[in-house]
Amino acid sequence: MPVISIITINYNDSKGLEKTINSVVSQTFQEFEYIVIDGGSSDDSLDIVKRYEKEINYWVSEEDSGIYHAMNKGIRLAKGDYLLFLNSGDILFEKNVLRKNIEYLNKEDIIYFNVVVNGNGASKIVSYPEKLNFYYFFLSGICHQAVFIRRELFFKYGFYDESLKIVSDWKFFLFTIFKYNSTYKKVDDILSIHYLGGISTQINNSEERSIVLNQHFSGFVEDYQEFSINFNLMKSNRFKMLREIEKSTIGAKLVSLFFRIYIVLFSKTKLKDILK
Repeated sequence: MPVISIITINYNDSKGLEKTINSVVSQTFQEFEYIVIDGGSSDDSLDIVKRYEKEINYWVSEEDSGIYHAMNKGIRLAKGDYLLFLNSGDILFEKNVLRKNIEYLNKEDIIYFNVVVNGNGASKIVSYPEKLNFYYFFLSGICHQAVFIRRELFFKYGFYDESLKIVSDWKFFLFTIFKYNSTYKKVDDILSIHYLGGISTQINNSEERSIVLNQHFSGFVEDYQEFSINFNLMKSNRFKMLREIEKSTIGAKLVSLFFRIYIVLFSKTKLKDILK
């Protein structure tokens, strides 16, 4: 059984598909399984697949209901211990990247790397933190193009949520790491290059994120919203002015007296309301 299964999904992006396939089949480490899931493309994608057919372990071209339906097809077909989703248009960073990092795929459930993001005429390296906390995912996330995922996690905790259009991979990481305590490891190396322009970069994902967070983590959302309000309050000019006044003995006494009088007279009004 191979250690790695690389899964590429594609729909009507023949140029991107060939670029992705090239980056995979040219790797110096070749002990992996390669799966291509095409959504019944009407462009030259099928010709590209057939051109590389001998180097692809399994491929299919048929209509699907979206990105995550296609990715779930790949999961069910895969035999590798770890899965890497390298969608059409994205490429592995260099020819030796798998050989250099295969040693890390032996223990943790999720192994993630840095990624190069290319788009809008610019390119930048996104370096993810070594410690992943809930607040980081509340604000951001990690690209699936930079992550090896232990295959058994999908069969243990569930496949990608096909009712979501663009944040199901984010939801999967959120659940497996923070609800089911899956183990993870950061490798400080670049695994892939992610090219902007896909559906996930064309649609605002905030609505879907909010649905997931409010449905499953509403208490956390309320806490972070309150924290955000208080944090912004502390950065306000009026709060800074009060901090300066408090530095003197007389000023500290005046501020203390002011708040005591306020609490007695207006206890039902939140403190933030007087500092607007």
